[in-house]
Amino acid sequence: MAITVQKLLQWKEKGRLITCLTAWDFAIASLLDQAGVDVILVGDSLANVALGYTTTLPVTLDNMIYHTQAVCRGVKRALVVCDLPFLSYQESPPQAIRSAGRVLKETNAQAVKLEGGHPAMIETVERLTQIGIPVMGHLGLTPQSIHQLGLKKQGTTPETEEKLINQAIALQQAGAFSVVLEHISDSLASQITAKLTIPTIGIGAGKHCDGQVLVTADLLGLTETQPPFAKPYLNLRSQIIETVEKYIKDVQT
Repeated sequence: MAITVQKLLQWKEKGRLITCLTAWDFAIASLLDQAGVDVILVGDSLANVALGYTTTLPVTLDNMIYHTQAVCRGVKRALVVCDLPFLSYQESPPQAIRSAGRVLKETNAQAVKLEGGHPAMIETVERLTQIGIPVMGHLGLTPQSIHQLGLKKQGTTPETEEKLINQAIALQQAGAFSVVLEHISDSLASQITAKLTIPTIGIGAGKHCDGQVLVTADLLGLTETQPPFAKPYLNLRSQIIETVEKYIKDVQT
């Protein structure tokens, strides 16, 4: 059966952990779905892994919709969530509604994800969920704020810990069905997870979240460099290079 937002909420209640990976095309998405991943995120990390940018900032809404359409063609079971890219939702709630509406109308994705928990973003999440658009939040290290936050761990002082806890609660109250916690301490993620009735999805946030997400290119070892908290389960990059070198040798000899 296809996984829904309601199913994730039930799993949180039952203590059943949630798996999430990213995808950027039909081939990867279909493999993840067949393997049994619960949530497939068409992350704006496709800017890095598929389009060759050094940050997520250049990727456009049209890019995200195009890749989400491809991903959805390969998915039969998993819940597909599409990232709203930089400056496609921060301007105003009406802008966010238009962007999220395009995603749901033009793809088969069931939800969108956006970054941040400041008051203006809480209002945006509330407006989106009020009109029936499921929203996944994202707190901690938010890559779209790289020039402001850098890539360092977040929530490292009592004040910033309290701020992230309050933002997570506010996202839940605004109607978000889950929240990604990125690059924060194990103890802070544990506190947030205990306070929420919606699932927390960790990435570099320890083992006490309700689920985990990784960029699939990092998981497979396709990238030259990757975050310190991303465990590579395979070194596919070197295997592909070796295989292509064998092919070249066969052709030439």
